[in-house]
Amino acid sequence: MSTNGISMALKLQFGLINYENRYLTAEAFGFKVNASGTSMKKKQIWTLEQDQDSQVIFLRSHLGRYLATDKDGKVSCEEEVPNTSCRFLLVKQSDGHWALQSEPYLRYFGGSAEYLSCFAQTIGESELWAMHLALHPQANLLSVSRKRYARLSTADDELCMDSNIPWGVDSLITLVYLDEKYSLKTCDNRFLSNDGRLVMENRPTTSFTLELKSGKLAFKDREGKFLSPTGPTGTLKSGRCSRPGKDELFDLEESHPQVVFQAANKRYVSIRQGVSISANQDDETDMETFQMEIDKETKKCMFRTNGGNYWTLVTHGGILSTATEAEENTMFDIEWLGRRIALRANNGKYVCTKKNGQLAAVSDSLGEDEQFMLKLINRPILVLRGENGFVCHHKTSNTLDCNRSVYDIFSLLFSDGAYQIKSGNEKFWYVSSSGLVCTDGNKPEDFFFEFVECGRVGIKGQNGKYLRGDQGGTLMGDGLRVDASSLWEH
Repeated sequence: MSTNGISMALKLQFGLINYENRYLTAEAFGFKVNASGTSMKKKQIWTLEQDQDSQVIFLRSHLGRYLATDKDGKVSCEEEVPNTSCRFLLVKQSDGHWALQSEPYLRYFGGSAEYLSCFAQTIGESELWAMHLALHPQANLLSVSRKRYARLSTADDELCMDSNIPWGVDSLITLVYLDEKYSLKTCDNRFLSNDGRLVMENRPTTSFTLELKSGKLAFKDREGKFLSPTGPTGTLKSGRCSRPGKDELFDLEESHPQVVFQAANKRYVSIRQGVSISANQDDETDMETFQMEIDKETKKCMFRTNGGNYWTLVTHGGILSTATEAEENTMFDIEWLGRRIALRANNGKYVCTKKNGQLAAVSDSLGEDEQFMLKLINRPILVLRGENGFVCHHKTSNTLDCNRSVYDIFSLLFSDGAYQIKSGNEKFWYVSSSGLVCTDGNKPEDFFFEFVECGRVGIKGQNGKYLRGDQGGTLMGDGLRVDASSLWEH
């Protein structure tokens, strides 16, 4: 858990790419492994688990089975519980590649296509692997040594590691993957250069090799130096170190949706007046911003303030920001009403705005005072990933693929409770008469975002249907319900 308890560090999941540019793949049939995958989908995703008392790592497949080798170098992936044969050492190369060495047998893992083994005594080309992170690329970045989060400082024109909590749009970091290197993109579409400057173009000075140490990430620039926070505000730039120590280590944490609410009285819901939740402000600040955290079991939503407390139901239907832990009275059902939402508290009543602006869960029916406009504030740029991969422009048409291992970044514009999605060519998404989602619209079309599961959103078009991925990997706008095919990591 992070220092402030806002979020947990994301599990390190990745694809491993061999010298032939193919991904290590765990097949469901016979628990076989090969290096034949041309892109990173479910079968190509591996989770790294580390033995806390040593440098030993375990690689777990999407099937929950562990990569293993015997003394003759025969590779398998069927162990449900890691044993001695599953123990590997990560041997890092200066260019960022990995070699995997069996700890008990001291041989190296490699090969191509169906011919994988763990019998090489030295590291050659076929024993080298590149890491491609499988995490959703939009996250919050935490400095391990400073216990502070990265944020864009527009005043100083730099990325600072000085936030106690990752709050607001400035804390959003997008990882851009290109040619086995990573770049850090800020919420205003600029890239971090190794000298600490923010620049508009991705260039050699903005490309970093990702290294792992004790389950944490380090970013190495082209000169072999590592990013670290420097100075009183923790300006992020390359330091003098050519080996990562604590100052050079980072965690990625899930970036929860952060929202503002506008009530029927046209004023923003706020905690500026203290612990009571009231719709009484005309502008949006951190005091009017709330983090949505959806319970994985109940699918109910909790709202956290920038002070770390939750909204909670108290006696007589009052709503206060006094809860320090999640419990039944901090959970609300959200009803999605197109451009507006309604909230139902644990007492079964709707949350309404009283004449004095205070929120209270006292209504049995749904009227104007029980409706709120919800605006997502920390996704000005959007990356979507579905059950089969990322959403990306089709190479030769105006449609979208949704089964890719690379992603395109889109702009998200807010419009009175709805959203418009813009491509890099300044054209807009729309749903055609045949149900295809197209990207060459001259005028904006409204979409409605429904945050129905932890980390996932349903997106409804003007036709009342949900965006979904079809069997062929095309993004369609004809889904009848929210299910695995129409839920998107965002």
